Amino acid sequence: MRMEYVEAVLELVASIPAGAAVAYGDIAELLGSGGPRQVGSVLSHHGGSVPWWRVLKASGEAPAGHEREALGLYLMEGTPLLGSYAEFFSTGKGRWRVDLMAARWAPSDGDFDRIDAIAERLERALHKLSAPDDEMTV
Repeated sequence: MRMEYVEAVLELVASIPAGAAVAYGDIAELLGSGGPRQVGSVLSHHGGSVPWWRVLKASGEAPAGHEREALGLYLMEGTPLLGSYAEFFSTGKGRWRVDLMAARWAPSDGDFDRIDAIAERLERALHKLSAPDDEMTV
């Protein structure tokens, strides 16, 4: 995966405010590049430095294997939740998810200006041709 894409995803995820959430596909749509799986791959491999828990499956489920940690962060940030999250937090049992309808990030005009700048920078970078590294190209 190109580092320009990784950097764009991470920059966009870093701008999601506390208490808000988006789906993986939302990130790809805002960037105009990739899809939910590519965004998930970026966060899986490089997302430790950004608020990864704010990016979810379209169903509102937390990233697999990180449910307990994510739930603690959702509760701390006041993210709207559905289901038996209190039971899950105390016992590890019970089903819950983020209420994505209520928590979905609605970017402001200023946010959209930043998002557009990230997407345009990514678009330019992805269309640059790389010179082959064959030690013969001048």
